[in-house]
Amino acid sequence: MTSQYAESVADAPRYRWLIHVDLDQFQVSVERLRSPELVGVPVIVGGNGDPTEARKVVTCASYEARDAGVRAGMPLRAAYRKMPDAIYLPLDVPAYDVASAEVMSVLRGLGHPVEVWGWDEAYMGVDAVDGEAPAGHDRIGIGDLALRIRTEIFDRTGLHCSIGISDNKQRAKMATGFAKKPDPAADALAPFRIEKVFLLDELNWLPLMGPRPCRDLWSVGPKTAAKLAGHGVDTVEELIATPRENLIGIFGPHQGNWLYVLCRGGGDATITEEPWLARSHSKSRTYPTDMTDAAEMRAAALELTEDLLGQILSEEREVFRVAVTVRTTTFYTRTKSRKLPAPTTRLDDIAPVISELLGNFEIERPVRLLGVRCDLVMPEEGDEEES
Repeated sequence: MTSQYAESVADAPRYRWLIHVDLDQFQVSVERLRSPELVGVPVIVGGNGDPTEARKVVTCASYEARDAGVRAGMPLRAAYRKMPDAIYLPLDVPAYDVASAEVMSVLRGLGHPVEVWGWDEAYMGVDAVDGEAPAGHDRIGIGDLALRIRTEIFDRTGLHCSIGISDNKQRAKMATGFAKKPDPAADALAPFRIEKVFLLDELNWLPLMGPRPCRDLWSVGPKTAAKLAGHGVDTVEELIATPRENLIGIFGPHQGNWLYVLCRGGGDATITEEPWLARSHSKSRTYPTDMTDAAEMRAAALELTEDLLGQILSEEREVFRVAVTVRTTTFYTRTKSRKLPAPTTRLDDIAPVISELLGNFEIERPVRLLGVRCDLVMPEEGDEEES
């Protein structure tokens, strides 16, 4: 942690404000956009959607499932014992890739540098302090920007997010925790009242975090917390009172110095932007009337494919692999893919493969959702192998 922090400070621009954007129950939310009747229903995403399969874990659980004790990383079998009546869905990585890319595009469109940390998480830097004068956002102004971010993401993608604001990534990440779960003690120290947005900086850090256990510091795991407790350090205030030399003696120079910085609210104030280009585009649709006729399904899949190709042609990209996703009325969801003989943008080349993939499904129930994905050739990359 410390070495990465030092490298980023040396190599990347620093910002007065770091905004942490965290999409709420991301995979579940994407599935609910495709199947709105899942709203309010316990949904658990993981593996291939079979909760009895061994060695598979929960990737995302809806808030309803979390209230029953289901957590990400829990074995699917354990989740099933807790909630046998929940809806279990397989991971649909390409769909999540596309949804995430749409959100990140919204963030980049706001004119501030963005550092992506995963499907559902990113940092935005506001008011550079190196090389240019700050734009002058005060605490209320940065709150207004956070509200705009939440509104833009929802209006453009239908996804909700929580936002933490601070002057570094670590403190902004902790602020997001307060944004997700209302806390009367924390709210009393907040500089403004915006749903799902919280600002944590030098003015409310010590009153809010001081009495809390060291485990509440982001990146302090159970082993580190237990080791601190063994030396009589249980709270953030007690950690602040511990001399740097003592921490180095206990944890070594890297972790000891990091804990000394972290407990005082310090962290990484840089943003590293990386060029981004979509690896695929996909489109799915939940139909108002369930489909049972093969010809009707082929026509629906062709319409989705035509919509996708219009976008791909506008980007001057080529398709090298296609995939079809089918979801039945029982929420059985499967995807089949095939590599094309050669990269193309011609509908006449792609449509027969889509039709053949659709015919390969053993569909025993009416179909309520169809999806089509086109994997795209990346610049300066060779063709990928068929999956």
